[in-house]
Amino acid sequence: MSGDTRHGVGVSPGTAVGPVVQVAPPVRPPADEPAPDDADAATSRVLESLAAVAVDLDARAAAADEHAKPILKATAMIARDKGLAKAAGKHIAAGLGPAHAIEAAVAEYAAQFEALGGYFAERVADLKDVGDRAIAHVLGVPSPGVPPLTGPSVIVAVDLAPAETATLDRAHVVGIVTAAGGRTSHTAILAAQMGIPAVVQVHGATDIPAGTTVAVDGDAGAVTLDPDMDLLEAQRVRRERRAAALAGVSGPGATSDGHAVALLANIGGVDDAVAAGAQDVEGVGLFRTEFLYLSANALPSVEEQADVYRKVLEPFGSRRVVVRTLDAGADKPLAFANLGEEENPALGRRGLRLCQAKPELIDSQLSALALAARETGADVRVMAPMVATAEEAAWFASRVRAAGLPKAGVMIEVPAAALRSRHVLAEVDFGSLGTNDLAQYTMAADRMEGELSDLLDPWQPAVLDVVAAACEGGAETGKPVGVCGESAGDPLLALVLAGLGVSSLSMAPKKVPAVRFALSLHSLDKCRELAALARDARSAADAREAVRAAAGEELTAIL
Repeated sequence: MSGDTRHGVGVSPGTAVGPVVQVAPPVRPPADEPAPDDADAATSRVLESLAAVAVDLDARAAAADEHAKPILKATAMIARDKGLAKAAGKHIAAGLGPAHAIEAAVAEYAAQFEALGGYFAERVADLKDVGDRAIAHVLGVPSPGVPPLTGPSVIVAVDLAPAETATLDRAHVVGIVTAAGGRTSHTAILAAQMGIPAVVQVHGATDIPAGTTVAVDGDAGAVTLDPDMDLLEAQRVRRERRAAALAGVSGPGATSDGHAVALLANIGGVDDAVAAGAQDVEGVGLFRTEFLYLSANALPSVEEQADVYRKVLEPFGSRRVVVRTLDAGADKPLAFANLGEEENPALGRRGLRLCQAKPELIDSQLSALALAARETGADVRVMAPMVATAEEAAWFASRVRAAGLPKAGVMIEVPAAALRSRHVLAEVDFGSLGTNDLAQYTMAADRMEGELSDLLDPWQPAVLDVVAAACEGGAETGKPVGVCGESAGDPLLALVLAGLGVSSLSMAPKKVPAVRFALSLHSLDKCRELAALARDARSAADAREAVRAAAGEELTAIL
């Protein structure tokens, strides 16, 4: 009989079995670290350590793929932040040793980032990782993190820093388990991109002894210690059944009665585009362009941007590529477009609001996209983030058309845009539901707060009601509405979304086959029936269970 099973939140599908490798915890400053005799020399040691961390992260970025590269570069920027070094220097001047000074400075910054929320809160894990590495360097001990792996391993940690997740040895890492993290954390997103089964928010994960064999179920969100042969055999059969079923369907997404639901890829850079372009997807539903800007000290030129866009567009030929314009601002600060401090950056001048304050940002990006589209002949469609009103949608659409691009759309991630979608969509050609932020704003729950994962569950009936409102506006105006949030990659939820009226689903490419298979087994009327069941449910768990019970057994047998 199998040992105990611990439950968490499944964030990357699939099953895996292997021995636990516990990630080395960060080294803490020694309790007896003396006050420095020479404050200047101690400050120099801190500066040297932070610089060494930055160099190491840059080296990791150089070897990483395009999805991980901007995350690592952004983390290196934190290590080079002059304010962090200055804060550590102040603590040294107050009598703390170098290691304690770094720890205190990081704690100060982390508290500020958490209070600001949004993008700053997302960077807390990166900040703490920088601090841990700098402390190890100043103490002359190995950096914390994943040890060298010699065989198939299940990585277990409190949480994985982006630098660790992005550089995992995919030949050996078969599963990921963390005690912290959330549905949209870097660990979750990168694990899904890499196709590694992952479960987060697992209570007691770090208490599992190293070497213990565990079975990870990224669909059910379960981790079973010392699994017996019956469980392992059941997982093996499910894996084989799943592989056979998914290999049997290909081509455009459609329900069993031929209703089209386009299956698209989410990408974040050139490497992502090359990889996704070679797969059986109908194009791109979300191309995140932030990586071009977040590490830049000045606005990239039109030519610089166009060169990157050409490389992204070329792998898709005549297939559509939906580009999200710059999603930055107060909560994703740019060195060359700082509008000053705000009380609540997550609700401040970000996304389209920043571009309205600084039109040169959007105009240069649209010019570059138009140039790349002309040179490649690609089907480029452009959408703006953080749109709340019809007036904002009209402003953006006029800018897009003035640049010579044929199709303008909006991200529907603010409940106001969903509730008034008939007016917002009347101004543009399409809408795309960003269900990660839509859930955050609908449920008033920070998407980076792992303890609120239940509220951020995309199965929340309230969130589905808001999605339905957006789709009703799409039907009324005759404008297509897609989904590019993480919920699009859940095969069961994809059926619900299709039933609500969603016309396309964009996800990590590795999730496409299962969604294609799910759609192929159910008619549009059945999808509508499943959508009604989900919306009528009392809770997210009830909604998912109701849909699972009513869905075809051929699908549920492989989930």
